[in-house]
Amino acid sequence: MSSRQTLRQPLRRTLLALALAAVAGTSFAQKANAPAKAAAWPTKTLRIMVGFPGGSTPDLVARTIAEPLSRALGQPVIVENRPGAGGNIAADIVAKSTDEHTIGVMINGNMTIAKLLNPATPFDPLTDLAPISLIATAPLLLTAPTSTPFNNAQEFFEAAKAAGNKWSYGTPGVGTVGHIGMELLKTKAGIDPVHVPYPGNPQVINAMLSGQIQLSLLPPGLAAAQIRAGKLKAVGVTSSGRSSLVPEYPSLGDGGVKGFQLEIWTAAAGPASLPKPIVAKLSSLISEIARSPEVRQKLFQQGWQVAGTSSEGLANRIKADTELLGGVIRMRGIKAE
Repeated sequence: MSSRQTLRQPLRRTLLALALAAVAGTSFAQKANAPAKAAAWPTKTLRIMVGFPGGSTPDLVARTIAEPLSRALGQPVIVENRPGAGGNIAADIVAKSTDEHTIGVMINGNMTIAKLLNPATPFDPLTDLAPISLIATAPLLLTAPTSTPFNNAQEFFEAAKAAGNKWSYGTPGVGTVGHIGMELLKTKAGIDPVHVPYPGNPQVINAMLSGQIQLSLLPPGLAAAQIRAGKLKAVGVTSSGRSSLVPEYPSLGDGGVKGFQLEIWTAAAGPASLPKPIVAKLSSLISEIARSPEVRQKLFQQGWQVAGTSSEGLANRIKADTELLGGVIRMRGIKAE
């Protein structure tokens, strides 16, 4: 071996060591700067996208947390409504956002079975969204117009069976939990009303008040006010027993539909590209805000039981509901076009 080659080998090793040290240093610096970046974030207005109209349940939840979240972050927080496609238009905006200042308040379907319902959905909730926090949960309340002749759940289902497909039910969109839940209820109760989708639950209620549809599974916060005012009638709730949200109404199980249990929820999510330190910061703040006495009371009045979970808690719920709702989709052959 020549003396020149002998000198080159130590030089190569030195250069390689320096290169590895530089890479390691960069990686360490990035990790060290992550908490600092999260502490400095946000640097501008935070947008909360909602896929349903103003006055809908996700909209009310988003607006309830927006003000205290703005105070906690020291930046404006605005709620932007982009209704359509069962909430998936707004969810897609969130999934494709790259500005680190756009998140969404979404319902079960947007974060679980959107791609199962329609393979053409432009985002995959399981890979394109970052779970932040499960904000609140609630059973649904099966509701009917006051003109429907029944005094209890058993009488209602007898009338529904007799009506067959002459009755129709409304939902805030194809693939929403209200839609999938009703398809499951049709199987368990032996009824066959026709599905009529609307932009949101306020429009569903208006359709029921005008007699265009005969039943719907509605969030209790929206349905109970109409029922107590004598404008609609309650059949029962989808919880395993009576719910603390509407304790005056029996469960559908008590009314003869055994083994039927369903829950809706609303949660915060960001794009999958959102840095983990920012996700962790938002998760901590939103869960703390949801569990605060003031917000807890407001959410309860809207018909929600506070969850306020971590991002991991929401991820676990997404997995469980994807299996449950996905099973109904396959069983009933539900497809969103």
